[in-house]
Amino acid sequence: MIQKRVVAVLGGLFLTGCSSISGLFEGETPPGLVTPTGAYVVGDEAQAVKAGAAVLAEGGSAADAVTAIYFAMSVTYPVAAGLGGGGLCIVRNANGNVETFGFLTRDSKGGGPYALAGNVRGFWDLQHAYGKLTWDRLMTPAETMATSGFAISDALETRLNASLDILRLDANLAYEFLDDNGNLKPAGTMIVNTDIAKTLTAIKTQGPDGFYRGEIGKKIVDYAMQQGSGISADEFASYVAMREPAQSVVMGDLTAYIPPGNLGAGAFSVTLLRKLTDVMSSLDIGQATRETLEQFQVEALPKDLGATGFAAIDKTGESVACGVTMNGSFGSGRTTPVVGVTLARAPASSAAGLSSAFITPVIASRGQDGAAVTGVGSGGPNGAASMAYVLLRSARGDELTQTTDLRTTGLAPFSTVNAIACQKGSCAPLNDPGSSGLGMGADGTVSSAGPPLVRQQEGEQ
Repeated sequence: MIQKRVVAVLGGLFLTGCSSISGLFEGETPPGLVTPTGAYVVGDEAQAVKAGAAVLAEGGSAADAVTAIYFAMSVTYPVAAGLGGGGLCIVRNANGNVETFGFLTRDSKGGGPYALAGNVRGFWDLQHAYGKLTWDRLMTPAETMATSGFAISDALETRLNASLDILRLDANLAYEFLDDNGNLKPAGTMIVNTDIAKTLTAIKTQGPDGFYRGEIGKKIVDYAMQQGSGISADEFASYVAMREPAQSVVMGDLTAYIPPGNLGAGAFSVTLLRKLTDVMSSLDIGQATRETLEQFQVEALPKDLGATGFAAIDKTGESVACGVTMNGSFGSGRTTPVVGVTLARAPASSAAGLSSAFITPVIASRGQDGAAVTGVGSGGPNGAASMAYVLLRSARGDELTQTTDLRTTGLAPFSTVNAIACQKGSCAPLNDPGSSGLGMGADGTVSSAGPPLVRQQEGEQ
């Protein structure tokens, strides 16, 4: 349950209304059958999004694409997508069946500042349920970037700038992202992380056992215990992800699937959407969000909850939306020596532990048109509110074809919304207009604030 927290002033909600929608929460529409004519990915960090697009171009599924994106982000965007974190995904297959994969961070039975990590187990389960390509193919981009180097992106640089105190207190993070004078390495600087590369290789060859068990698992648990954590080896090794039906919310002829109500994310998002019925004439999403926060007794939150989101659609119509979090920028800010895994904060240890309650993966369908919206809000209540805005616009029939058709959270890149909007099989991958993310098609097209899709020139990165 979301509890009252007071840490810092909550960022303002820069959301305005749109016209009314009737029939909210009335009867459920059947899933659609029309599939998109292309395949698309969208997310907060461009290098990882390109890894997902390459997977789709090879015939990979949406589940394959988000798996590749996540592990690439564990290298290129560890502030929010570290191997020590957890998350949520919603999947809709080509037949219209929808389910949730839950692998959020958990408090250990013995207490302490560090969380049980769920990401590795969660994406393994997701990919083995819905994937087409081999596991090692999906791990290769992340492993290669960690070994051969990746460039600090604009998206990462912004969050690193806001996390300098955290970087300076951890030897591993300082070595990776700070120069010899203790200053932040600028965007474009090439980074190599051989420690995380070895861990990724173990996951690539051994699956989750390469992370949760064996030498890597032992080093993670031993380090956590030395730092005052109550995590045991058995508890860490036995992490099990949740897999259950999503809950549905009907908005006119649009059916939105969100996390189940037994999760904080499901409870918050369904309450927010129901609040919107009370202000339907103006669609004051800001007011609805504030009222929802008051209902759950949330008064203030840290600026950076250490979260990010991404989504994919493949040519069969399979759709996946995911959000992951470290429960604060770089989680606990403590990295396990040798294996390079930064540990997420235990959910109960700080207000940043509320991050998972605001991860809002959504897949919405309309009649025979299939997935009308596949997207995710993350990073706080502004992310959830911006995702609600996308749903409301889609429910009233608005065409969402450009990044500017989304409403930025006002706190990007700490809080973002990313969505793939489709109408009658034609889709546009739209990243948060206030961020440095990327929406991309498997054919090399990228989203922009101008024409819906612009093809990259040969040789352009």
